[in-house]
Amino acid sequence: MKYFEVQFHFSAPDGMLQDVKDVVAAMAGEAGFETFEDTDDGLTGYVQRELFDETALNNALEQLPFGEEMGVSVDYHISEAPDRDWNEQWEQEGFDPILVGTHLIIYDGRHLPSTLTPQPSVSQPSTLNSQPSTLNSQLSTLNTQLSTLNSQHSTLNPQPLTIQIEARQAFGTGNHATTRMMCQALMDLGLEGKTILDCGTGTGILSIVALKCGAECAVGYDIDEWSVENARHNAALNGVEQQFTSVFGNATVIRQLQRKFDVVAANINRNILLTDMPLMRQALPQYRGTLLLSGFYREDVPQLIAKARSLGLHLEDEKGEDGWSMLQFRVK
Repeated sequence: MKYFEVQFHFSAPDGMLQDVKDVVAAMAGEAGFETFEDTDDGLTGYVQRELFDETALNNALEQLPFGEEMGVSVDYHISEAPDRDWNEQWEQEGFDPILVGTHLIIYDGRHLPSTLTPQPSVSQPSTLNSQPSTLNSQLSTLNTQLSTLNSQHSTLNPQPLTIQIEARQAFGTGNHATTRMMCQALMDLGLEGKTILDCGTGTGILSIVALKCGAECAVGYDIDEWSVENARHNAALNGVEQQFTSVFGNATVIRQLQRKFDVVAANINRNILLTDMPLMRQALPQYRGTLLLSGFYREDVPQLIAKARSLGLHLEDEKGEDGWSMLQFRVK
C-alpha cells in the first residue's frame, strides 16, 4: 500500500503548540490520514495515496479554532512516503497506561500488562506470541507505570474497570483531555440497561466504556473506514462485540438507524458539532435522554450552549481540562 508523507509545521505561542497538534491531528484524521508521528515543531501524517484529498485537508485546516490573530500558523509539505512495514512498526509503538478518575484504567492492547486481569476477548493480539524478550521488557515497564498510578491514587478501587485499546493515534485512547472527560461523564451517568449512540466512534473507546458500565447496547459511526474496523476490533478485545455495532458514515447515519438512544455522545470538533447537533437531538427521545459533547475549547462553549438550547436541550453539567471543555445536556 502506497502512502503520502505530509510534514505539518506549526508556529504557535508558548503553551499552545500541543493544542495545535491535537486539533490538526483530529481534523486531518477526518480528511483520511491514518496515523501521525510527533515532531519538534509539528506532526508527520500518513495517508494512502489513492485516498488523499488535498482539498478536504485544506477545508479541514480552514476550520481550525485559532489563526494568525492568535499567533498561530500552519503549513505543510507533501512527499511520497518510503515503503514500510506499517503493521510491524505500529506493533512496536504504543501508549502508557492511563488512569481516568479513580476507577478506570485504559491500556495499550498490544502490550498487555500482566498486573491487569485480561478482559474476555475473541482473539488476543499477535504480538503476545512474538519477540518474548522484548515483550517481557515492555511488560516490566508497564507494571512499574501501573504501580505508580495506583500509589498516586490511594482511593483507586482494588478492581478498577480496565479497558484495552489498539489505536491508530493518541486521540481515542484516553491520552487526550476530551476523551478522559467523556469517559468520566459516562461512568457517572448510571448506564445500566441504557442504549448509546457514539458519534465519531474512532477507537470505540466511549462505546466500550459505556458497555462495561452496564449499557445494553451501543452503536458507533465514523467517516473513516479504518476507524470503523478498529472500533469493532477493540470491542472484541474487551468482550463486548455482541452489544456493539460500528457503522461507516457521517451523521446522516442517524436517519437510517430510525431509533432513539438514551445517551448520545460526540467527541468531535466544534464546527461538526454545530452542524450535526440537530440530527443528534433527533436520536434522543422526546422527553428524556442525555447528550454529551466534547472536542472543543472553552471559548466555544457559549456558541454550543446556544445551539443546544435552540433544540430544546438543557445544560446539566460543564467540565474543563487543559483548556478543553465538555458539556452535558438533558432533554427538557
